[in-house]
Amino acid sequence: MPALLLRLAALAFLALAPAVRADDKAPAKPHDYAKWEKEIAAFEQADAQHPPAKGGIVFVGSSSIRLWKTLAQDFPRHRVLNRGFGGSEITDSVHFADRIILPYEPRMVVLYAGGNDLNAGQPPEKVIADFQAFTTKVRARLPAAEIAYISSAGNPARWAQVEKVRAVNAAIETFIKGQPRMKFINVFPRMLGDDGLPRPEIFSPDRLHMNAEGYKIWTEIVRPCLPASDR
Repeated sequence: MPALLLRLAALAFLALAPAVRADDKAPAKPHDYAKWEKEIAAFEQADAQHPPAKGGIVFVGSSSIRLWKTLAQDFPRHRVLNRGFGGSEITDSVHFADRIILPYEPRMVVLYAGGNDLNAGQPPEKVIADFQAFTTKVRARLPAAEIAYISSAGNPARWAQVEKVRAVNAAIETFIKGQPRMKFINVFPRMLGDDGLPRPEIFSPDRLHMNAEGYKIWTEIVRPCLPASDR
């Protein structure tokens, strides 16, 4: 009888074990900051060769910033510095702020990031928390600097994620409204057509990144949000 009971117990365990394993979530994978080291080091090398003037405007974030090749021409009356690194998430800008934002002592920091976070599976709450961490880090060293967030943009390639994009934008806009020296730059509506869908003519063939027409729209929206000319 004891042998029969042991056998039944073993069978019961085997039947339940797969369900237990399926419900048991694996621990979150640590974020890989090291993959950006080459790009960050390149910024530092460029700084060593040609130190940027302090007190300008730093644009930081993901590929839509990195690919903004006409940034200096678009804002000729401001000293702007492009420190975008493609594919990055907000947490990456937090992590590398000590190396690619704070040393320049900018009068303003403009951040565009969040879309890659959502695409990587981060919930909107995590994206919002990372943005708050970004503002906390910048404020700790640069209490007088302005911080602007360019809203996450809807694009054809990731349109299925648009409701999460809207949620992140709404929450960050609400957070910013209660903070001094902060601005929410809403590019989202201007990137949509009358049908409420992304305007295909402002995107590159990958349907993810903007072309020159898209950057013209951003320039028109961003320019009035910048501080007075410093040139």
